[in-house]
Amino acid sequence: MKIAEVSEQYEISTDTLRYYERVGLIPPVNRTESGIRDYNELDLRRVEFIKCMRSAGLPVEVLIEYVGLVQQGDKTIGARKEILIEQRALLAARMKEMQKTLDILDRKIEVYEQAVLKKEKEMIQTENQALDVI
Repeated sequence: MKIAEVSEQYEISTDTLRYYERVGLIPPVNRTESGIRDYNELDLRRVEFIKCMRSAGLPVEVLIEYVGLVQQGDKTIGARKEILIEQRALLAARMKEMQKTLDILDRKIEVYEQAVLKKEKEMIQTENQALDVI
């Protein structure tokens, strides 16, 4: 798959894909005879993993450390697991904060909806009273 196709499929800019390769998050991608990057299935799985981790808020530096540990082999399984546990805890804390914010927004929206309903009822009452006068 060419870089433009990967960019479109994963909604990541081509510059970002090149950057991920340059900093070692993705090993050098195979190239065609004309020098065009040609992503294979393993490359795509790595891109998907990186995108997922970045969406979860993992800093690039943490991902670089994690990928470096993966490259060192099974002796780093414990360290990799610890990184994931730590990042999961941070994500869970952010999600908890986001849920609080969402709850506050929901309450505020409800207040505005109730205010609109109240105004509509008042308008209907006023219209009905005007009709009673006629």
